[in-house]
This record gives sequence, C-alpha cells and structure tokens, in this order.
Amino acid sequence: MSQIDKVLARIDADLDNALARLFDLIKIPSISTDPSYKADCRKAAEWLAAELTGIGIPASVRDTAGHPMVVGHRKSGKPGPHVLFYGHYDVQPVDPLNLWETDPFEPRIVARADGSKMIVARGAADDKGQLMTFVEAARAYIAETGDLPVDVSILFEGEEESGSPSLHPFLEANHDELSCDLALVCDTGMWDRDTPAIALMLRGMVGDEVIVKAAARDLHSGSYGGSAQNPNHIVASIIAGLHDENGRITLPGFYDGVHDLPESLAAMWSKLDFSAEEFLGEIGLKYPRGEKGRLPLEHIWTRPTAEVNGMWGGYQGPGSKTVIPAEAHAKFTFRLVGDQDPDKVREAFRAYVRSKVPADCTVDFIAKDGSPAISLNPDMPAIAKGQAALKAEWGKEAALIGMGGSIPIVGDFKRMLGMDSMLIGFGLDDDQIHSPNEKYELKSFHKGIRSWARVLEELAKA
Repeated sequence: MSQIDKVLARIDADLDNALARLFDLIKIPSISTDPSYKADCRKAAEWLAAELTGIGIPASVRDTAGHPMVVGHRKSGKPGPHVLFYGHYDVQPVDPLNLWETDPFEPRIVARADGSKMIVARGAADDKGQLMTFVEAARAYIAETGDLPVDVSILFEGEEESGSPSLHPFLEANHDELSCDLALVCDTGMWDRDTPAIALMLRGMVGDEVIVKAAARDLHSGSYGGSAQNPNHIVASIIAGLHDENGRITLPGFYDGVHDLPESLAAMWSKLDFSAEEFLGEIGLKYPRGEKGRLPLEHIWTRPTAEVNGMWGGYQGPGSKTVIPAEAHAKFTFRLVGDQDPDKVREAFRAYVRSKVPADCTVDFIAKDGSPAISLNPDMPAIAKGQAALKAEWGKEAALIGMGGSIPIVGDFKRMLGMDSMLIGFGLDDDQIHSPNEKYELKSFHKGIRSWARVLEELAKA
C-alpha cells in the first residue's frame, strides 16, 4: 500500500472514534453571541487546544477582548507550502427551540430510508463538523506516518457567528506568526452530495439600519390621516425605489466595479445543470427574481443584491390600533461583488434615502460592518492540486463555484497577511445551518476527512 492508502485506511478504521470526538465537541454549547455562554466558548477552545496538542500539533488558547482563539503549529521547514487551516468553534443560538426535534446539543445519527445517514445537532455542519474533518485528517496522517507532509498552522476562532470583533486585532498582533503561504478554509459547501467543489468567489456585504422620524408622537389616523407624514409610507417608498422593472438596483454608481462573468466560468456553470425552479422549489417558491438576462447561478454568486431584512413601525400587537406612527425602521443589506467599494455603496444608499425623506422629517442610520467581495485566481497552483485531490476521492471533477454568502476572514488573510486562500468545504444547501435541526451528512464528514488527507498529500508534491 502507498503512504496515502495507509492513511486513508486508518481514517476508515477510526471513523467511529472520530465521530465520538466530534460529538464531544458538539456537546459544548459554544454560542458566541450570548454572554451567558462565555464559559462554554472557553471550554470549546480548551478542548480543541488539548486535542490538537494530543495528536502532535502543539496548540494553545489565546485570550482576546472577547472569546479566545486557538493557535497550533507543526512545522520543521518541510518542502511545499506552509498552510494555515482556519475554522470556527462558535455556533449560532438555537432559537426557536421548540422546532428542534431533540436537544440541539445532544448530537445524534439519523438514518434515512435509502441507507444514508446524517449527524443532527447545532454546529454539526457550521463549523464543528467541517473543522474536525481537517483535525481528523491530520490525526491519521501523523499516527500513520509520524508527521504531516507539509508544515501546518491552525487558527480556530470563537466569534465568527457574532461578527469576529477580536479577529482584526489578533491578526495584527500575531502577523508574523500567522503569515503562511496558503490558507485553507473549510466553511463552504459542495456542488451536490456527490460532487466536490472549490469556491473561487465570495460576495462582500454592507448593511445599514434606517430610522425615519416624523411627528413628535404617534397620531390618531382619523385626526391626522391624509395630512401628517407617515414614516411607514416613507420607508415603503425607499424600499420600492431600490429596484427598477428589470431587477437592477437604482443607486447611482452602484454597479461601479461589477464585472461580467468570464466566458470560461460561464461555460462551466452552464454545464452544472442548475435549475432555478428546483432550487426555489425546495423552499416552497417557484418564480425567480433578479436581474433579467442573467444565468440563474449569476444571481446567487456573482451579481450584487439589495435586500430588506426587517421593517417595522407603528402598532404591532393583536387587533388594530389606528395610529400614524412617529417613526419607522428598516434594516438593509447589500451583497457586493467584484470591486464594489462598501463605503461608496453605503454613501450612495444614504444619499438615496435622504432624497426620499420629506423636509419636515428626519432620518438616522445605524451602520453595520462592511467587507468587499473576494475573487480568487483559478490558475493558482494550489487550486489545481486541490482539484486533483478531490477528484481522486470523489471520482468527479471538482466544480469551481461562487458562494452567495460572505466569509470576511478570506479578505483579511489577503489584505492583512498577504495570503491567498483555498476554500474547500463539504456542506450541502439543505444542511439547515443557523436553523433548527441543523445536520451534516455522515458521508460529508467521512469523505471530508479523506479529502483533506489527499489535499495535504497533493500540496506536498513538487
């Protein structure tokens, strides 16, 4: 047997133990956004540091102003790239709890009628199951061969689900220690349950909350209706004017820096057999929206968006209360692509909002964090090696895909540490991350471990 075959055989033989370790980590309710779980976040960090150290990657828990980081290294100047693997151990809150079929932090294996199995628990896919695929691959490689094929550093964060407030200061303070040749990120997904993928594009994001104020108090709609300004109407006008009849966003200069899809990727994506109707059908919808004349995959991967995430104003209780509210609120997010500038998009949006607010009314804004889009070079040598490794494991060419969401750490690695990233993940669209009954396919976990072992082997090749 070759060296990699021996490593893969060890992974297969140790799968039950790997699952038990994953379950131990999942059982720690490391909800970063809720202060009452602060001790649990530290417990998860300590568990990971001990686990890494135990397999031969000396690691420590590093304090921050928020939840701690976990940093580990195993390096001796081996040929090939020095890689930094990134993941996060914190998880989303479990609300609404009543929709969970069982305790969110008591992981279980659920078997389907077709024989496939899934791990159900909070954090099973996002991101504990994903990060443990790499840890288990490293465990098997060291146990079988005595070492890793390339130098490896690890960074596990505990605040990804709450905006990563400690990340920038930590990267700045530990610049030299964390600067490597390549970052590996496992917080993405596959094309489908049988086809692996490498993500090349991530949309950026900028958000704003708008508060429109009119009268000094809520007004009786019989006495003042038709005369006094209604903030709900103003907010509705703001929202209605954001898109034109072709689905394009109307903010002046919004499309500055937005590029058309390269022909090579357009050709590849047209062969991916993506159906917008099937994609929407899974969530109970039928008719796609978005810019006319674009591929369905462009809408969710490479075109910018403007969405209203919440809107409220006036009476919210049961029955009716005939008032004109004194103020109304709306929360907006813009997903960005290409070279769009988050600051310029925010400025254009605010100018547009102000133009919609009558002179005797006021508007306030509450800014949300902004980050630019990320585009990775498909000709990077690491991408070809990742493709080779994934094809060897899955028997299919890895799809080079975009991602509709945002992973700001990838941009931080590039801007702050000068390091490109390779994004390989094993999640699926139906994993219900951030929702009740989150799951991770057992196949994704098992073959994810095997995939990372193959990736490490490929990266070591000249």
